[in-house]
Amino acid sequence: MASAKNTICIWYDKDAEAAARFYAEVFPDSFVSAVHRAPGDYPSGRAGDVLTVEFTVAGIPCLGLNGGPAFKHSEAFSFQIATDDQEETDRYWNAIVGNGGEESMCGWCRDKWGISWQITPRVLMQALAAGGDEAKRAFAAMMEMGKIDVAAIEAARRG
Repeated sequence: MASAKNTICIWYDKDAEAAARFYAEVFPDSFVSAVHRAPGDYPSGRAGDVLTVEFTVAGIPCLGLNGGPAFKHSEAFSFQIATDDQEETDRYWNAIVGNGGEESMCGWCRDKWGISWQITPRVLMQALAAGGDEAKRAFAAMMEMGKIDVAAIEAARRG
């Protein structure tokens, strides 16, 4: 990875490499660029264990740090993936949930490593940006959903 000015560092218990490789398989413009091993023992690992992983998720440079169980993820941090249609929405949602993740509400899900994802169809964002009654209807429809139903959002936009 070229040394980016800003890189998102994500703390993992011990599976940064597995997570990065999963993201690289699922999302376009995603890849693992480097795996670095610890040169010595550290509080949650031994010399030679994977310490950090440089990877990109949908064009965003990240660094996975295997820091141990001290810190847990929350919805305060999430990746938001914009989708163009129901097929793409289903593909990403099902990949995350189907790989040991869990469903949540309003287009949110969590992967098996605890990272939150917003799988957000562009039609939903367009409806919310439109404001007025269209936004209110789309928002109300979204509030009743787990995975976003594109057809239902489009129907709500029309009234």
